[in-house]
Amino acid sequence: MDIQNAQEEVDKWIKDHGVRYFNELTNMAQLTEEVGEVARIIARRYGEQSEKESDKNKDLGEELADVMFVVLCLANQTGINLQEAFDKKLDLKTKRDHDRHQNNDKLK
Repeated sequence: MDIQNAQEEVDKWIKDHGVRYFNELTNMAQLTEEVGEVARIIARRYGEQSEKESDKNKDLGEELADVMFVVLCLANQTGINLQEAFDKKLDLKTKRDHDRHQNNDKLK
């Protein structure tokens, strides 16, 4: 599924199962909360913090999908075609950073 189709699926889900989109500020708060859940898993599972027993069954993929869902909601409600924006950003990064990472001694 490409990003445009994902946006359409989220919009359909909102129309079929939700009442409406939460407003942009509420969705921004939701996004912050979801990113925090991703950060907690990564900090405890891959970082130096010990993982609590209650966190061991948390699914990182599910939490990343929560982040993606809210990002798609925000894109839909603000009229952003995220596929176009992503393609444009990837093209920019490819041109700008073509040799940058290859020449970075810190990455070798």
